Amino acid sequence: MSMPRTLSAASFGLVAVLALGGCAASADAPDAAETTAADDYYPVTVTDMAGNEVTIESADSVAITDNRFFQLAADWDLPVTVAPLDLFSPENPLKDSSDILNIGLHTEPDFEQIVAADPDLVINGYRFSSEERAQGVKDAAPDAAFVEMTGPEDQSADEYVVDSITLMGEIFNRTAEAEELIGRFHTALDDAKAAYDSERTVMGLVTSGGEINYSNPKDGRGASIFFDLVGMTPALDAEGSAGHTGDNVSLESLAQANADYLLVLDRDAAVSEEGQTVVPARELITGSAALANVPAVRNEAISGMPADYYLTEDVFAYIAVLDGLTELFESA
Repeated sequence: MSMPRTLSAASFGLVAVLALGGCAASADAPDAAETTAADDYYPVTVTDMAGNEVTIESADSVAITDNRFFQLAADWDLPVTVAPLDLFSPENPLKDSSDILNIGLHTEPDFEQIVAADPDLVINGYRFSSEERAQGVKDAAPDAAFVEMTGPEDQSADEYVVDSITLMGEIFNRTAEAEELIGRFHTALDDAKAAYDSERTVMGLVTSGGEINYSNPKDGRGASIFFDLVGMTPALDAEGSAGHTGDNVSLESLAQANADYLLVLDRDAAVSEEGQTVVPARELITGSAALANVPAVRNEAISGMPADYYLTEDVFAYIAVLDGLTELFESA
């Protein structure tokens, strides 16, 4: 998956194009041996990301609530029958599928859609990982195998990507595909690390509602994961929150940090409604008089995340951001 390398006029309007999974061996009828292998794979017992041992009897009907695996479900052609389609990226081919019942948003989930789908496997996590929402999913599908994809809080981003993708490969008998994807991720990560000079500082930003907000390097939305992954030096290490719109730190304080690079999440690009007028992140940042003399702004050393990053936050988005950082660091 590719993304804009620097923040240009098109950077935040461009969504990375994700390659779909390989075609079946035959459009008319699968190979008999492959069919038998798939039929014989289940039951399979796995340990989910919460440490629970789960036995999966079959995966003919799958409920998936964790947005970090929506694109993977499309790429691997998983038999998804119910999901929160309102959280899918517009670029995901499953978003408008008439074969998938829509749970809606996590804020007011329609659990009756899960009841109607009657899945035999649930892939749950992230926005549905709270005790109340997870229990709602379980109650709606009491006979389904329940796999929790939210790991421990102290797990590094690198460990989570490897463990979660490996787990998905085990669940769906896609071990080879999982290993290939993990390899792509590690290649992108190694390239970004090699290109980065730790003496150069980085600041994470979130633009939302026409405002420029701070994303702290520890757990701020968007950028913090890459501080952890790449080992980037923060230009500003102020405390903040994991809030979805970033933290309201004054522009003067942001400017005084004199960041060499900016890594920006344009939340409006992902959540704005059709017809709504929003100011792109580039215009907000380059049009700010307070930030005009910041080295990153002056040198146009700004990397933008994919426009749908706020919705996906998956391994494909990570690879895109890492590739963008590599090109940014190499061009500096």
